[in-house]
Amino acid sequence: MVCIGLSFLRIIFFKCILNPKTIHENADFLKYYIIYFYKKTPIMLVKIYGSAIFGVAAQTITIEVNVDTGGVGYHLVGLPDNAIKESSYRISAALKNVGYKIPGKKITINMAPADLRKEGAAYDLSIAIGILAASDQILAENINDYIIMGELSLDGSLQPIKGVLPIAIQAREEGFKGIILPVQNTREAAIVDNLEVYGVENIKEVIDFFNEGCQLQKKMIIYNTK
Repeated sequence: MVCIGLSFLRIIFFKCILNPKTIHENADFLKYYIIYFYKKTPIMLVKIYGSAIFGVAAQTITIEVNVDTGGVGYHLVGLPDNAIKESSYRISAALKNVGYKIPGKKITINMAPADLRKEGAAYDLSIAIGILAASDQILAENINDYIIMGELSLDGSLQPIKGVLPIAIQAREEGFKGIILPVQNTREAAIVDNLEVYGVENIKEVIDFFNEGCQLQKKMIIYNTK
């Protein structure tokens, strides 16, 4: 359909150059295809949630990811430190190694609240999933149900993060369904009741969870009360 449409557009374009009178005759046709191709590359904004540690408490961080066709670039705002600014390199390599990619478009990432300093590589996973959702590479339907955190290695595997217990407590208090984090952190997070805790070893598991409904390993701690 796209190839056929492009061929027709080329024909009409050259007709209009050779005979300007044909512009009016083909106005509706040109308008239809301009709208059609514009819709094929929409501007998309998604929100995904991470968490920041301040002392012994956590605060939920909203990560807004906007992908559009108005140029090419990677812009990260909201007081990120150098480790977060370098995330694009880790994310790009990790996605490539599991069969995905950062789109060659303009990507703007805002970490809110903007007046709070965000530190560390623990936002790699949340930013990566946000980029995939905003570029329509994965389904964004349920990503707002979870706090998603984890440091990415270049091969897509996940490294443990710090401060998981207060992050889990805050997630439960704010009504999140669950938390997705590196498998090494699940035991600490599972101390918090009434919160689904999922441990993952690789970003591909998270992608498959949102795209295909693949089950993640749920961690629970059962105390012996005897």
